[in-house]
Amino acid sequence: MDYHRMNNVDIKIIRIFNTYGPRMHPRDGRVVSNFIVQALKNEAITIYGTGQQTRSFQYIDDLIDGMTKMMDTENLIGPVNIGNPKEFTMIELAETIIRLVNSKSKLVFKPLPQDDPMQRKPDISLAREKLNWTPKIQLEEGLTKTINYFRAVLN
Repeated sequence: MDYHRMNNVDIKIIRIFNTYGPRMHPRDGRVVSNFIVQALKNEAITIYGTGQQTRSFQYIDDLIDGMTKMMDTENLIGPVNIGNPKEFTMIELAETIIRLVNSKSKLVFKPLPQDDPMQRKPDISLAREKLNWTPKIQLEEGLTKTINYFRAVLN
């Protein structure tokens, strides 16, 4: 914002929320890649806390679409949230991945880190209004594409 004010240049600010998809690194430490790798290896899937905390996940194609629309929109600096507001519990995510992989993995529960929030859900009302943007790829479709990628790179 300082650079924008000082130099009168066009800038764009977006907030990116939990994005996943092909080309993620298998050991990047994110929940989607962790769960997929564990499921593909039939290892226990690690869930912290009760697993009732929720997260929302957006597929990479939706992020790119939102970013492109933001860059093409005149007179809008932001910040604009780009994410998928549909929430899933960690247990729902794990069980969906187990089913899609056809894995024998079981859930293992560990203590919840102190700073782990119970909910992360973006408010995308500004993106809807100003960019005419909403995510299109549903979780299972995106997970299937991501699982297929991980199967190829882990073999």
